[in-house]
Amino acid sequence: MDLKDAAQAWQTDGFVILPGFLPAEELTSAVRELDLLFPSADGFHDGTDPRHARFIGDEFAGIDTFPFASAEISLVALNRRILALAKALLEEDDVHLYGAEAWAKYTGACDYDQALHRDYLNHTVLVPSTTPGCQQVEMFVFLNDVPDELGPPHLVSRKHTADLPAVPNWLLRPGQQGTDRFTAEADPQLYEAEVSGAGPAGTVIAFEPGTFHRGTQLSAPRGARYSMHLCFRPAGLQWGQRVGWAAKSFTSEWVEFVSRATPQQLQTVGFPQPGHRYWTPETLAGMALRYPRLDLSPWRPASQATQL
Repeated sequence: MDLKDAAQAWQTDGFVILPGFLPAEELTSAVRELDLLFPSADGFHDGTDPRHARFIGDEFAGIDTFPFASAEISLVALNRRILALAKALLEEDDVHLYGAEAWAKYTGACDYDQALHRDYLNHTVLVPSTTPGCQQVEMFVFLNDVPDELGPPHLVSRKHTADLPAVPNWLLRPGQQGTDRFTAEADPQLYEAEVSGAGPAGTVIAFEPGTFHRGTQLSAPRGARYSMHLCFRPAGLQWGQRVGWAAKSFTSEWVEFVSRATPQQLQTVGFPQPGHRYWTPETLAGMALRYPRLDLSPWRPASQATQL
């Protein structure tokens, strides 16, 4: 599926599944460093990795946030193919990363089976829009093969949900009762209309914060699933929020990421484009002190570069 077809599917269904979108060779270095973040399957299931207790009993305990202990994994979050996909879906050349997580799940660690829901409540202060230029996109990226036995997300096409109101947001299985105004019993046909996102390593599932989806249970014996969750918005879309990168910008992980990232990748986390009025001799001198290993030549005015 090319990007044009992917964008059409995303607009029609609210999601698109792209099996093996990232080639294996573009994941090799990141996968090699997964142990910097998470136990291996054997390390978790045998209890030989001292970190294994962290993952017991909480489906969200397996989340590490960007920037990661592995710079290779941080760079995968802004892989050129990922950025091209985000730009094509959002119909915007200037896109910003507003959330990034790496996530490990292990069979038997906890209950990963979720109710159908939308993510918009913690992705925007408003409600989802289908208007071009006013949309956000989330992506799941598989770092290992994720068959149905390893808990791929399930999604429901907008064809079945377009008329549903913004509230309630969690739609429980038939027979279950909601406890607040954001939860309610679902129409049984919604669960029957689910599509599995199972796929090989490198698969990308792009979906809107307004798309109904859910996590599913891991059943493979001694199974482990490693993935990423990425969030993009147009640069000018100020109501799409999740994290602020400045809060982590003094960490060693951030400095390592910045030193290895391209100008395009750095633009997605808030660096002004080359030629922006922000880039002056004063700010360039300061940036050279803050990021000693960053090549600042792309941001230097042509006249200053010539003098150097």
